[in-house]
Amino acid sequence: MNMAALLADVARRIPDNIAVLDGDREIRFSELFLSAKCMAGAMSNVYGVKPGDRVAIFLDNCSEFFEIIFAAWTIGACIVPINAKLHENEVFHILEDSGARICFTSFEKAATLHKLLENLDELEALIEIGGDAYAALYKASPATVQHARPEEPAWLFYTSGTTGKPKGAELSFRSLLFMTQCYYSDINLPVAGDTKLHAAPLSHGSGLYSLAHIFKGGCQRVLRGFTPSEIFAEIERHPNVTMFAAPTMITRLLNAPEAKKADLSNLQVLYFGGGPMYQSDLIRALELFGERLFHLFGQGESPMTISGFWPQHSDKNLRPEIGGRLTSCGIRRTGVDFRVVDEEGNEVTAGEIGEVITRSDCLMTGYWRNPEATKKAMPGGWLWTGDIGTYDDEGYLYLIDRSKDLIISGGTNIYPREIEDVLLTHPDISECSIVGRPHPVWGEEVVAFLVMKPDRICDTEALDQHIMSRIARFKRPKDYRILDNLPKNNYGKVVKTELRAILRKEED
Repeated sequence: MNMAALLADVARRIPDNIAVLDGDREIRFSELFLSAKCMAGAMSNVYGVKPGDRVAIFLDNCSEFFEIIFAAWTIGACIVPINAKLHENEVFHILEDSGARICFTSFEKAATLHKLLENLDELEALIEIGGDAYAALYKASPATVQHARPEEPAWLFYTSGTTGKPKGAELSFRSLLFMTQCYYSDINLPVAGDTKLHAAPLSHGSGLYSLAHIFKGGCQRVLRGFTPSEIFAEIERHPNVTMFAAPTMITRLLNAPEAKKADLSNLQVLYFGGGPMYQSDLIRALELFGERLFHLFGQGESPMTISGFWPQHSDKNLRPEIGGRLTSCGIRRTGVDFRVVDEEGNEVTAGEIGEVITRSDCLMTGYWRNPEATKKAMPGGWLWTGDIGTYDDEGYLYLIDRSKDLIISGGTNIYPREIEDVLLTHPDISECSIVGRPHPVWGEEVVAFLVMKPDRICDTEALDQHIMSRIARFKRPKDYRILDNLPKNNYGKVVKTELRAILRKEED
C-alpha cells in the first residue's frame, strides 16, 4: 500500500495531463512520476534515506512539494511537512523530534536553518530547491516503487502546539488512503482535468486532500499565498475548481470587494474546517457560494475526517435554541464512529454535553516517539479529541468548545463559544474571544477580548444587554478588553493562552 503506486497508475493512464500548475511551470503526470523516481534514487543512494526514514519539507507552497512527497513515498520514507510560517525554534523542535534525515527548504529559509544543523544529530543534509543539489536529484537513476505495509508511517503531522510543544501525529499509509476514500464517499469524486486550488498551506489540510485529486487525475493549481482577488480570478480561469479554506479565509473572501461581482460558475466545492465558523459568517457564505460549501470536522490525529455535512441542506428550524442545524458540524463520515462521553468514558444521551471521541482507520497510529501522550490520547483505541460537544436525535454533532477552554464559575460550566457566537451578532464587533480569569470566590469569571469595527466604540452596558437578551445573565463577561487584533497562530486560530497571559501579567 504505497501512495506512489497510485501516482504510477495515473501516469500510465493519462501521462500528458497536467498534474501540477505553479505559475508558468507545468508538470505532466508522466513528468511528475519520473521526477519522483529519480529523486527517490538520489535520496536512497546519495543521502542514505531508507524505508521509514523521515524527509522534512519546510517550504512555502510550491510545485516541488509534490515531487518531494512522492519521491519519499517511492522508497517507503515518511514525509514531515512543516508550516512555512513557523519560528526557527519551532522548526528546530520538529526536525529534532522527528529525527528527519534530510530537509528540503528554500534559499530564504536555509539561511536560518543552516545554523541549526550542528545541533541536529540525525539531520544529514539541507537541500535548497532551485540549487545545484536539488537539480542533481533529477539526474539520478530512477528508483522503483517499494512495497509499504499499510501500518507504516507516511506523514508526520505536527499539531499546532497552542498549549505546548507540537506533537507529531503519525499517519500511516492506511490512514491516508482511508481519508482519501472517505473524501470520495462524502464530498466529491473528481475526474481527470478538475482543478484543486491550493491557497492554504500544503503542509496541512490543503495538501492532505490533494491526494484525492491527484489519484483521479486532477490538476493541482499552486498559489504562493492567499489574496481574495486572486482566488476569484483563479476560480473564473480554471474548470471544476475545488478549494480548502480555513474559516478566516472564507471571511476574507466574503469581505472582499470582488465578491459582489464574482463569477463562481466554475467553483465545484469549497470545503472548510480547522476552526470555528460563526453562524453569522456561515449565513453570508451560503448566500455567496450556495450549494458548494462542505463543513468538515477533523484533527491532525484524524485528518479531515470525523464528521461533516453540506450546510445548505440543514434545517434552520431544527435546534432553534442554538441557531438550527446550520451550527452543526455534521454527521459521521463514512466508516467513522464518534461518541460524546462523560469523564469516565460513558456515552451520554442526545442533548447532553460531553467530550467527543472517535475511532476509524483514519486515526493516527500514535504520537511519534511519545508513548505516554499516545496512551493518554487514545485509551482503548478511541481518540479523545479535547472538543466538548453534544448531538441530536438524528446524530448531528454540535461542537461547543475545547475542553481546555471551559470556564467553571461558581461550579457551573460556561462555554466560551456560546458567548462568542452571541457577541459576534452585535453590529459593532468584528472579532472576539472569551477566556476565564481566576476569581477568589467564584473560581473563574468571564473576560471578553474584543476587536471593534472601524469607528465603533465599546459600550459595555449595551453589550451586557445584548448578551442577557439572548443567554443567561451569569454568562455575561465581567470585563471587556479592546485589542487591535486577536493573537493567532499560523493556522488562523486564536491563541487563548496569550490572552490568559495578558490577564496573569496584570495580576502579577
